[in-house]
Amino acid sequence: MELRGKPDLEDAVARIEAWFEGAVLDRVPVRFARHNAFAEQVDEADPRRWQNLKQRWFDVEYQIDRFLMSIENRTFVAETFPVYWPNLGPDVYAAFHGCPLEYGETTSWSVHPVHEWRDTEKLMFDRNNEYFRKIEELTAAAMAVCDNRFLVGYTDLHPGADCAMAWRGGDRLCVDLYDAPNEARALAERGAQHFLEIYDHFDAVLKARGQLSVTWMEIPSRGTMHIPSCDFAAMISEAHFNQIALPLIEREVRHMTHNVFHVDGKGVARHLDKLLAIAEIQAYQWVQGVGEDQPIMQWVPLIRRIQDAGKSVVVDLLPGELDEFMQTVRPEGVLLCLPSASEEEERALLRRIERWT
Repeated sequence: MELRGKPDLEDAVARIEAWFEGAVLDRVPVRFARHNAFAEQVDEADPRRWQNLKQRWFDVEYQIDRFLMSIENRTFVAETFPVYWPNLGPDVYAAFHGCPLEYGETTSWSVHPVHEWRDTEKLMFDRNNEYFRKIEELTAAAMAVCDNRFLVGYTDLHPGADCAMAWRGGDRLCVDLYDAPNEARALAERGAQHFLEIYDHFDAVLKARGQLSVTWMEIPSRGTMHIPSCDFAAMISEAHFNQIALPLIEREVRHMTHNVFHVDGKGVARHLDKLLAIAEIQAYQWVQGVGEDQPIMQWVPLIRRIQDAGKSVVVDLLPGELDEFMQTVRPEGVLLCLPSASEEEERALLRRIERWT
């Protein structure tokens, strides 16, 4: 595969493949990215074109054109890949089962349709569901124009306990773990039931067109790549995590060639030992948060814990933190994410990173 703006694609993928194995080829992989870049407005579209925000999110032509504008005349440095992944928000997997979403400017959210346990009977995966069909439409439209310009990925999928949280609401699901534990576990199981079917569907569609396996983290695999997560874990005890979430995570990752677990902050990190014990997860994305959770150096012990377990780690940091970080942490198994800058600045940072041994 060759991509315009990414002539070193094969070398970059080879670095990613080595990173999954905890190895370093010539240097650690580096991704330059803007936080929530997928949500940025890059044109001056007339807002009168849509009656509401949902219509804007569902406007296939607009979404594809906006992405094409974002990559026009751009060179992708290091392990930064041009990736379009169809996005209707983080709860879209829950929406595939008949759960409506509300839309804001940069995200969407579930309306939590399970008020009584009998409401769960209304939650049924349907390939004719408007959200599922729209993701299919966005995927097909992207593949029709990707040519040699960009990779096409699959949408953000959150099955299991996070899906149950989208259906029930986080606070209520926490109470359910005490008042109705059997129903809570059954809801999470229901949220996991169709995950592999949905994943395999989109994977087959993309693989039929020679695409790599990639989604919102924009780290590709020649096999099958998944980003398991459980943001609900930040709200619950270890015992409850082991009961409602861990078995489902273990099941979904067995299906994949590569898994990068999304550790969304210190609340989720309380369960890190259990997650590190899952053999099928090769890497962990550490999301440190903002405010008191910065700078990155306070999390070096956690990063070393991941490395010492024989696993790889995705680390976001600022250019000003780079030298101290490289002096303190060994490079094996590290993928660095740095803020996007000019090509000249990115290549200057890359030259500094090349000296990290």
